[in-house]
Amino acid sequence: AAFRFSGPEAQKLLFDVVTGRLLAEPGPAVWWALLSPQGKVQAEGLSGWADGAFWLDVDHSVAEAFLRKMKLYRLRAKVEIDDLRQTHSVGWTFDGWTEGVGHADPRGLGERVIAENAATAGWLPPDDAFARHRIAAGVPEQGADFGVDEVFAHDIGLDLLDGIDFVKGCYIGQEVVSRMKHRGTARRRPVIVSGIDAPAGTPVVAGSREAGTIGEVVDGRAVAIIRLDRITDPSSVTVAGKPVTLELPPYATYQFGEVGAEE
Repeated sequence: AAFRFSGPEAQKLLFDVVTGRLLAEPGPAVWWALLSPQGKVQAEGLSGWADGAFWLDVDHSVAEAFLRKMKLYRLRAKVEIDDLRQTHSVGWTFDGWTEGVGHADPRGLGERVIAENAATAGWLPPDDAFARHRIAAGVPEQGADFGVDEVFAHDIGLDLLDGIDFVKGCYIGQEVVSRMKHRGTARRRPVIVSGIDAPAGTPVVAGSREAGTIGEVVDGRAVAIIRLDRITDPSSVTVAGKPVTLELPPYATYQFGEVGAEE
């Protein structure tokens, strides 16, 4: 689902509300999240600047709530929020696409494109191509891998893929994000799981304890948000009673078996 934010105070609104460093200047997209005051992810997506506006995408499942909250946070600010759900589509390309507004995905996932529906006739129908790349990169996605208010920003790697600006000052949920960074309390992290023969939502079991659940499964692989401290022997982990292989994402600065500091 796509939204367009424009007006003289659009940058200030987004800068002060979401986690990413959203600036009114050309360049690649920025990964961002809208958090609850308790620090849980309520919406996440990419934002790119083009044609005098910020172009954001979110999962359809949270689009209505996202729009309602952003209108609330806008108050009397000079910001126009255009709901593009009926007129535009969101897609990803790894081969380049000339129609619409395109921005490089900073997570190494090609280019995100937002285009008017009339310009998407050449797009492939929904398939597993993007999910296959996303899972290989170890990037969780809302809707496919987690829901609303289920994870913290650190749980999905936002801090490691430049989805959090730690120097810009306050935004919704900033205190929790800052505390997790400076106290090292992030215990759950994205992990790539292979050899799966089970549906999304199936628990990942280490020994006799659940360590997390798998997300969207494509070709027997998925991203799971895992309690690292419970993975003391990666070779003994199972999903639905069958052995699986765990792999850290390319961007990971964490290791299996890590124990986060106490709050």
